[in-house]
Amino acid sequence: MSLTLYAHPFSSYCQKVLIALWEAEVDFTYRHLEDEGVGAALKAVWPFGLFPVLVDDGETVAESSIIIEHCALHHPGRAAMIPAEAAAALPIRFLDRFFDHFVMAAMQKPVAAAMQGDEAVRAAAMATAQAALDTAYDWLEPRIGAHRWAAGDDFTMADCAAAPALFYADWVHPIGDGRPALAAYRARLLARPTVARAVDEGRPYRHYFPLGAPDRD
Repeated sequence: MSLTLYAHPFSSYCQKVLIALWEAEVDFTYRHLEDEGVGAALKAVWPFGLFPVLVDDGETVAESSIIIEHCALHHPGRAAMIPAEAAAALPIRFLDRFFDHFVMAAMQKPVAAAMQGDEAVRAAAMATAQAALDTAYDWLEPRIGAHRWAAGDDFTMADCAAAPALFYADWVHPIGDGRPALAAYRARLLARPTVARAVDEGRPYRHYFPLGAPDRD
């Protein structure tokens, strides 16, 4: 087996994959995108230049959820991030997409706007993100409150998606005291060793966050 992951430790989608690989204790070579020449090597296997990207014995696998699915199928490790039984896997796949589309994507809009340097664009994007995140947080609050992890008692791909999504989203628009179950779930995620490792490895790059990383977490 020869697995190579092209990733950056501050990227939310890279953290999602790293958490899954660390949870499963899958061996891989980490090509850090801050290292010289790695960006060019990434474009050689994935010309779009987006990350994370996994190369498995010459086969290129892109997109965070697909990378996790690929490893679950071909390189199962200590922990199963996705149940083998289709009906049990479906809600986990749904929550994975929910965290990516309704939390992570909403969080990223004001981040992208801030990089443009136009204050009016940034303010409009922030207002849109706050409304979208409030809707997502309110939908999650009663559902998360019934479980230890996103989909039940087991840590799964849904939690791999939730960890970076909620970590960064709370920086952009705090979950607040009015959603205690969701806030407690975020705290449980950050206390999990694999998630804490992802946060710590990304810590030196917080100056990249264009909205200003808060002095917490």
